[in-house]
Amino acid sequence: MTAQPAPRLTRLLEALLGAGTDLDLRTVLRRIVDGAAELTGAGGAALVVTDPREGGIAGIRTPDPGPEPAPQTAPLLRVPVHVRDEEIGELRLTGRPGSGPFTAEDEQVLRVLAAQAGISIGSARLYETARQRERWIEGAAAVTTALLTEEGTDDALTTVAERARMLADASAGVILHPTAEGGMEIVTASTPDDPDDMVGATIAPGSPVLEQLLGGEPVFLDDSATDPRMTTRVRHRFGPSMMLPLQASGRLIGTLALPRRRGGRPYTDVERLLATQFASQAALALVLADARRGRERLAVYEDRDRIARDLHDLVVQRLFATGMMLESTRRRPGAREVDDILRQAVDELRSTVRDVRTTILALQQPPAEPPTGLRGRVLRETAAAAARLGFAPSARFLGAVDTRVPGPVADRLITALRHALAEACARGNVSRVEIAVDAAAPLADGRAGVRLTVFDDGTDGDGAGGVAPEGGGTDESAADAGAGVGGGRPGGGTTVTWWSPL
Repeated sequence: MTAQPAPRLTRLLEALLGAGTDLDLRTVLRRIVDGAAELTGAGGAALVVTDPREGGIAGIRTPDPGPEPAPQTAPLLRVPVHVRDEEIGELRLTGRPGSGPFTAEDEQVLRVLAAQAGISIGSARLYETARQRERWIEGAAAVTTALLTEEGTDDALTTVAERARMLADASAGVILHPTAEGGMEIVTASTPDDPDDMVGATIAPGSPVLEQLLGGEPVFLDDSATDPRMTTRVRHRFGPSMMLPLQASGRLIGTLALPRRRGGRPYTDVERLLATQFASQAALALVLADARRGRERLAVYEDRDRIARDLHDLVVQRLFATGMMLESTRRRPGAREVDDILRQAVDELRSTVRDVRTTILALQQPPAEPPTGLRGRVLRETAAAAARLGFAPSARFLGAVDTRVPGPVADRLITALRHALAEACARGNVSRVEIAVDAAAPLADGRAGVRLTVFDDGTDGDGAGGVAPEGGGTDESAADAGAGVGGGRPGGGTTVTWWSPL
């Protein structure tokens, strides 16, 4: 007996069951399209998706895609594909030569398959949305953790830009900061291309985009290159874009921009929502990270202040009291034979007091920041020389060096100091370096001036020391500035002197 073909209903159920057993959406839709052609005897079937969000599944045909069908074989039966109440495309059948037109039963079969296609696409949407939410949540948590453990502000902004770029599948992640002129400037860029080419690009003040961002509203662009609201010089590179304010506690920190390449897939509503939530959490993390760094800096300042107070209140006072006791001992009857020893001990104590006071002043300089004032700059140079000498030079200051010495004179003094310290380091047999900056003593002609003296106990092979370069003084009196070199200490050594009128 000849086997009869399976009834159409049975084959339809088999097609639906087959479509429901695969997790890959494109494979499921391929089975639906193949089933539509087989069950209706159509010459061809196609699933055409008109929603750009489903671009990854458009153009599924059976037989395999080939040349476009001729007019006489154009689709003869179309059934819309809905995801809930939204039409996202249609399932099409082309004619079947020699078999007559499609019947109402063919249309019913096609509607069932179109409904299954809509269900599959809807389920895939839900699954992808859940996966997207999971990725964005994990990304936001990773950014928060990174920001609360990293030190530098630039590193924190780079972390936000890089992670957001990857999560959004964007071609660039950009951070913009408000400018003093009222615009916004790109300060950080994460992109596979050259990010430095983007840094520094600005949005001009008064731009409608800027008004929205400064008001705390996100901006979504379909095409950055052609949107008249965009004014940056790099806008021509990009298409769909999101610009999200980084705002926390009512304070605008900056803007996170996530542009895609021109012609790229537009952002979906879900992607826009998730990116906006990410920006809000990242802004809060940036504020918390900045507050943590501020607390750490404050703790360091307080600790340094405590150490400085302890040095001043305990060490300096004790050394001063010891020096007074030795001075008193020198004046007692019978102390003449030990007078030289006592005088040397008093000198050493005075030198120690000066060193401790210099250390106290150094502790009062904010850490990890450029030193302020001439005193801080001199201490920075001595610290740099200590790494080469193997010990810390001593430094003492007379007079109000930070307030009396103008900037140009201070710059020349620092140049002279660097030269003198370099000469001392080059001698190689130096075990002691003393630096003195005197802004209180007048120059030889009675004018107010500043004098730098650098002594080291080393000697060159010919007994001469280095000479600090001339060039101190103000612009009007540069010719009055000078430098000298010579001995002047018992036991030898080299003394470099530099001076300039104020």
